[in-house]
Amino acid sequence: QKEQLSENELKQGSSFEVRETDRQLHKTTVQSSVPYDLLGEISEDTKLTRKTICEILQAISPEKFGLFKVNPEQFISEATRLINEEKATATIQHLSYDLIDETYDSDIFTQNQVINDFSKVVDNLKKHVYDFASTDSKVERKFIEEMDTSNEIEVYAKLPRGFTIPTPLGTEGYNPDWAIAFKDGAVKHVLFIAETKGSMSTMQLKKIEEAKIECAKKFFKRLELEVDSDDEAEKVKFNMVASYGDLLKVVGQN
Repeated sequence: QKEQLSENELKQGSSFEVRETDRQLHKTTVQSSVPYDLLGEISEDTKLTRKTICEILQAISPEKFGLFKVNPEQFISEATRLINEEKATATIQHLSYDLIDETYDSDIFTQNQVINDFSKVVDNLKKHVYDFASTDSKVERKFIEEMDTSNEIEVYAKLPRGFTIPTPLGTEGYNPDWAIAFKDGAVKHVLFIAETKGSMSTMQLKKIEEAKIECAKKFFKRLELEVDSDDEAEKVKFNMVASYGDLLKVVGQN
């Protein structure tokens, strides 16, 4: 390298050349010096009192609690997630629903519906409430294709995000995937609300999501009680399915 560089040489890097290289590996632990309100942040994100959070953290082993000093943000995030998951499990055990007079308008299917990725849209549909539907996954796309060509189905709808079931697990509520009406006599359960997942195993679902599905089951079970009929075909059923084949098994194909 030259002792003095011109501006042009510095910009072009022409005065530098590689004569020898060497690799060195250094391991170090970087600890944040930013102060964290451990009790306050977890309390805010879990909606529990500081006293309750303190009691929970006191039950953690010293080794686990020591992770807070290593990575405070991750410790707070994981502690919050685990506490909220346990809250969800405990809450739905005592959950019940009561009917109210409010209803959804039919324009919920078009209101505030924005499609950002048209590659996820399936069009030219014959049995959907509209001739197109937006999908969130390959599982949903295949589900639509099978429903739209099925002789058992009368009509179906991809439920918009605005249609939600209230749950005690956050403010957004739970949004099921599908409303399906089978042809009368084709299956035992004509009216069906479905949630499509790539796997039927609840172990592969996030605990919060699993808890919301349990809330939905209680919600539709409550609606069943309002149907003054012994005919199961007139009652709305809800379940999680992985494919159209699973759906037919659940509804009891005649």
